[in-house]
Amino acid sequence: MSGSAVTDIILRLTCICKRFGPAVTADALSLEVRRGEFFTFLGPSGSGKSTILRMVAGLEQPDSGHIEIDGKSVLGVPPWDRNLGMMFQNYAIFPHMTVAENVGYGLKVRGIPIATRQVRVAEMLRLVGLAGTEDKDPSLLSGGEQQRVTLARALAPEPRILLLDEPLSALDERLRRAMQEELKRVHAETGTTFLYVTHDQEEALTMSDRIAVLNRGRCVQCDQPETLYRRPRSTFVAHFFRGCNVLEISDLCCSNNSCRFRVAGFEVSGLSLCDQALGSHVAVRAEDVAIGRLAAGAACQLSGVLESVTYRGTVLDYVLRLRDGQRLTATMTRRIDLGPGSTVAMGIEPQDVILLED
Repeated sequence: MSGSAVTDIILRLTCICKRFGPAVTADALSLEVRRGEFFTFLGPSGSGKSTILRMVAGLEQPDSGHIEIDGKSVLGVPPWDRNLGMMFQNYAIFPHMTVAENVGYGLKVRGIPIATRQVRVAEMLRLVGLAGTEDKDPSLLSGGEQQRVTLARALAPEPRILLLDEPLSALDERLRRAMQEELKRVHAETGTTFLYVTHDQEEALTMSDRIAVLNRGRCVQCDQPETLYRRPRSTFVAHFFRGCNVLEISDLCCSNNSCRFRVAGFEVSGLSLCDQALGSHVAVRAEDVAIGRLAAGAACQLSGVLESVTYRGTVLDYVLRLRDGQRLTATMTRRIDLGPGSTVAMGIEPQDVILLED
């Protein structure tokens, strides 16, 4: 977490339920967000991310459950009395106002004296790298600059939590990456709690202290980014993150804290059981699969038929078909001299195999 280690809870969701007809957007959802944390809701479309954010904001009401901010229930408290900031995908810039008037709008609504507003506006514009733009027409700014104005406006009233609903999705890739770094920097400098919504896994992994992966209104795993990426607990989470192979297994046998199983007729053994789930699938990251001569020293040996090679700039993806028809991708940083149809040796280390919940 950015800044000093803080463990007190600023936001607590307890058994939140919300339906829109047959669609379930929150299903007995319980989560806690720590003060000063960059916390992200990640999931596919329809998983409930934005609706949960809107319930925190007070723009939607849960059917049941409790929402507490700073230890106090906010059910029935209108949005303007929750002291929260919001950034949306749409910039929502006021075209008839200058940059300074946009940034100071929330302060003006709260009755802050003009001299105090001017100081705070200047401070916020310096924070987002727009010092000197106070009198500019915001409609003449670039998309990235307009997003910075929106960020400065949201932070100016010093909200308890800043809610961000896919704020970067309208930007091109170059601007999006730049704004990711900008948001991380601003979060670190202000210490404000950020509650972020995205469907982009790279965006979530890049910026977050913790990520809650949502599916149909349920939190299926909440962890630090590296844990989610390297040690998914379920087939849903493993499938969600690019580059994770999910394979069906058989003959799973565990004893003395060690497991073995068969996949496509090959035996894989030496897995430490630890606290891993027991199901009918395992996951292994594509970059943890060695192929060709590099597979020779691996503890677990398999083989498959090379189906395709995809060049992705810094890496190449080798898609192989196992003897039972399952496909497995190996990601390499260099090209190997094998063509489609070749039989290829594969090697995996037991510590890189994750037993999944089905």
